[in-house]
Amino acid sequence: MSDLLFVRDHIQPPLPAPHRTSGVVLWLRTNLFSSVPSTIVTILAVLFLYWIIPPLYGFLIGDAVFSDPEGLRGEACRFEGVGACWVMIQGRWNTIIYGFFPNSELWRINLMFVIAIVLLVPMLVPKAPFGRTAALLFFLVFPVVAFILMSGGILGLRQVPTAQWGGLTLTLIISVIGITVSMPLGIFLALGRQSKLPIIKGFCVGFIEVWRAVPLITVLFMASVMFPLFTPQGVTPDTLLRAIIGIVLFESAYMAEVVRGGLQAIPRGQFEASSALGLSKVKTMVFVVLPQALKHVIPGIVNTFIALFKDTSLVTIIGLFELLNTVRSAARDVNWSSPTSDITGYVFAGFMFWIFCFGMSRYSIYMEGRLHTGHKR
Repeated sequence: MSDLLFVRDHIQPPLPAPHRTSGVVLWLRTNLFSSVPSTIVTILAVLFLYWIIPPLYGFLIGDAVFSDPEGLRGEACRFEGVGACWVMIQGRWNTIIYGFFPNSELWRINLMFVIAIVLLVPMLVPKAPFGRTAALLFFLVFPVVAFILMSGGILGLRQVPTAQWGGLTLTLIISVIGITVSMPLGIFLALGRQSKLPIIKGFCVGFIEVWRAVPLITVLFMASVMFPLFTPQGVTPDTLLRAIIGIVLFESAYMAEVVRGGLQAIPRGQFEASSALGLSKVKTMVFVVLPQALKHVIPGIVNTFIALFKDTSLVTIIGLFELLNTVRSAARDVNWSSPTSDITGYVFAGFMFWIFCFGMSRYSIYMEGRLHTGHKR
C-alpha cells in the first residue's frame, strides 16, 4: 500500500498568469486583427473613413451655416465654400413639419401629437399601467379626435382641407393609418388563404398575388385616376383618401404573406393539443396559433412597417406634400435657394426617416427579446 502513496517534497513552481479575457487590446485583436484578411479589411475601412469623414464634417458642421443674424436668408448660403444651409431648415421649419397648415391653427396638430404620445407610451411599455385602456382609446377614440383636430369645421374649429396638410405630419398620418389598418387586414387575408373554402381561398390568393405583382407607384396612379370612376356620379374622393386606400391595400398583401409564413411555422401538434382540450377552431386560432405565429414573424412585420413608412414618400407623385416633397419645395423657395439647399434638405429628410425607421427596428429587437420563450437561436 505504501507504494501507492505520494508526498511532494518540493514546492511546485508558480503557474503563469491567465490570459486576459477582456479589454480593448483583446477586442481589437479578436474582432479586427484576428487574421491577415481581417487585418487588410480593417486597414482599408480605416482609410475609407479617413477619406470620407473630413469632407462630411466640413460640409455638415465645419463650413455649414447655422445662423442668420443679418436676415440674409438664402444669401447667407450663396458664398463660395459654404457647406450645409441649416438656416434654410430653421427658416422653413413650420412648413417642413406641418405643411401648409395655417399658423394660427398649429396648436391643433401639436395637441394631436401630445394625445398620441400619451396613449402610445402605455401601449409600447409592457409594465406601464392602463395599457388596455390606452389601446382602446388609441384605436377607437383617437382617430375621431385626430380627424376633428386636423379637418375642423365643427366645435368652432376652422376648416382646413387636406390640400393644406403636409410635411412630417402628413407622413406620420399616412404611416399610422397604413400600419393600423393593413395589419388586421393582412391577418384576415393570411387566414383566408389557408381556408378550405374554395371561394374564400381563391379570393384571398387572387387579391394577394395581384397587389404584390403591381408596383406601389402604379397603385398610387391608379388610385388617383381610376378610383373616382368607381364612385357615384358627383362624388369626388379626396386625394389623400385615395392614396391611403391604395397604400393600405398594397401593404396588406405583403403583410398577409408575412403572417402566412408564421402560421406555417406552427407545428401540427398545437392544433391537435387544442382540439384535445376541447377548443373550437376559432378559439384555437385566436388564443393558440396566432399569438405564436405573430411572435415568430416580428422581424418580418416590422420590416413591412418600415417599408410602408419609407414608401409614403411616393405620394408626392399625386401632388401630396409629404416630408420629402415639402423639404424639396422649401429648398427651392426663391428666398432660401442656394447651391447647397437641395443637398441640405435631402440630408435632413433622410435623417428624419432614419430616426423613425431605426426606432421601429430597435423596438422590434426589444420585443423579440422579451417575448422569446426559450427557443431563441
